[in-house]
Amino acid sequence: MAPTTAPTTVPEPFFLLGAHFAVDLRSARAVFTTRRGGFSRGPYESLNLGRLTADEPEAVARNRAALEAEFDVELGFVRQVHGSLVCELTAAGIAGARAAPDELRRADGQVTVVAGLAPVALTADCLPIAITGDGAVAMLHGGWRGLHDGVIDAGVRALRAAGCAGPFAAAIGPGAGPCCYEVGPEVHAAFAGYPSEVHGGPNLHLAAIARHQLECAGVEEIHDLAVCTICSDPSLLFSHRRDRGVTGRQAGIAWLTRG
Repeated sequence: MAPTTAPTTVPEPFFLLGAHFAVDLRSARAVFTTRRGGFSRGPYESLNLGRLTADEPEAVARNRAALEAEFDVELGFVRQVHGSLVCELTAAGIAGARAAPDELRRADGQVTVVAGLAPVALTADCLPIAITGDGAVAMLHGGWRGLHDGVIDAGVRALRAAGCAGPFAAAIGPGAGPCCYEVGPEVHAAFAGYPSEVHGGPNLHLAAIARHQLECAGVEEIHDLAVCTICSDPSLLFSHRRDRGVTGRQAGIAWLTRG
């Protein structure tokens, strides 16, 4: 197992939890993992949580099991498709740490009301976004396509459908930052009409898009970790763009800490 090393200092209310970033949000805790403290080798060193990579499946399974043991939760996975579908995570329907990719539901978010279950969003430049209200928690996978298609609105609707009346709180984890995330004119056009801070020359500010959508969806409390996966220490986080596609996946996970 690779050494577990604390990442860096973080802005409040985030805090360091082992090798990872964490934040407490109303009735839930969200953790945004780093790539440190696992068993994978080579370009996937060391805490790669993504099965759809060329990493050894057994190493990924050991990494996932170690994370479950560290936080005393059962991880729930979906097959992410850069869309806006958010599904319910239940004890009966959970696809856990050893589930094969073809066993997973296709979705980009999960909501749960079950204590001990932790929905997962796997990322390597897209944003992991946790949203919670009293009694339910959601974890969303937010790339530009998912944000454009409404994954945040879908997540808030799913929380309300689960019995959450609000108020809501959200945390945005590490992803491609406005410093580095250069996109083409068609992507900028997809977010025409958004606040000017979303567009910085050729670069796009994913977290600013997410914040704007969260505010429009009625989320009152929003926290942004503001760590860029592309230009941060390469030993800290995986980045698909920086590593030209040969890389692992970190995760956003969240679970209820009270009903």
